[in-house]
Amino acid sequence: MGIVLRQSYERLSKRALMMNGRYAHARQMQRAKREQKRLRTYLGRVIRDIERKLAHQQTTVGYPRINRLLEIAKRIHAQQRHDKNKVYSVHAPEVECIAKGKAHKPYEFGVKVGIVTTNKESFVVVIKSFPGNPYDGHTLTASLEQVHKLTRIAPKEVYVDRGYRGHGVTDKVKVWIAGAKRGLTVAIKKKLKRRSAVEPVIGHMKNDGRLGRNFLKGAAGDAMNALLCGAGYNLRKILGHLALLCARSGINPNRLLMTN
Repeated sequence: MGIVLRQSYERLSKRALMMNGRYAHARQMQRAKREQKRLRTYLGRVIRDIERKLAHQQTTVGYPRINRLLEIAKRIHAQQRHDKNKVYSVHAPEVECIAKGKAHKPYEFGVKVGIVTTNKESFVVVIKSFPGNPYDGHTLTASLEQVHKLTRIAPKEVYVDRGYRGHGVTDKVKVWIAGAKRGLTVAIKKKLKRRSAVEPVIGHMKNDGRLGRNFLKGAAGDAMNALLCGAGYNLRKILGHLALLCARSGINPNRLLMTN
């Protein structure tokens, strides 16, 4: 970037990070904290060195990238373990820590996405990103409004998981939460059981539809990536139905694509 550092600490920081992981794995927490403190010291020295070099420059207008990275580095240097709005990624500071509560994956890092599917065919109707890591129940109203906006149909019944308790939806929509015991008919029980079909839909979009990792930048990129993943999933589902129909009818799919 045009700035020569007094010392970059590249080799020492790699060793300190490696030793921190080793000590933490061996449950030697005092030694691990010592390596963390050493890493923080290295970062602070580099930040102050860059600030001194920039102060001697005639202008800082030509260094917008340095100023942005310096601001992120200051946030990383100042943040503590239990602080809110921490920086988890340098190239994407808007990334949030989402608690999953699962033994094999207690946390995920990214942006929360709400998905609405049809209960019968599992087509994705709405897929919307929610920056800021809001409570699941507080996102239900926005998702239902988006359903009505796109389909011009107001849903009468919604089936959600237990994370949506306390949703606050008071419109003409009956919200059924998984695990409910009272007031359930046989039909409602079947539909609640069918609700779990959304989980493999999410899994397919994460693994096959690139929902698990976003390569687009910023909050707008998160929203675009989620929308494209939902559209791609629906297209793959439609193509799968067409392939099955052609197989049952004895039609060659390649002939359908040929034009005169």
